[in-house]
Amino acid sequence: MTVWAGIVAVIGTVGMVVAGLFAARATTRAAAATAEATRAAAAATAEPNQRAEDRAAFEAIKNELRSDLSATKEEVRSLRALVRSFAWYVSELTSQMRRHGIEPPAPPDRVDEYNRTGV
Repeated sequence: MTVWAGIVAVIGTVGMVVAGLFAARATTRAAAATAEATRAAAAATAEPNQRAEDRAAFEAIKNELRSDLSATKEEVRSLRALVRSFAWYVSELTSQMRRHGIEPPAPPDRVDEYNRTGV
């Protein structure tokens, strides 16, 4: 082998090692870029699903609150009817007492206010 052939062989070997290092470095960066792109794609895909889950949870909460509100309104109507019936009943008893010459005790302030205002 000649000196020149030896020099070319050494330079070729060094060149292959350097090219291998560049290729390894490029492969590592490409793998990192691919991983980042995969993560971004997964996040973009998950976003509509998360919004759908959030919307479903919001709808469930809204429906529950509407149901509770309806039940509360029905209870308030029932209690108002009870108060009116009770007020009418007490008024009748008070009238009977007065017809028999018995003066009933004065109603509490809150009852007197209700009789005046209806609230």
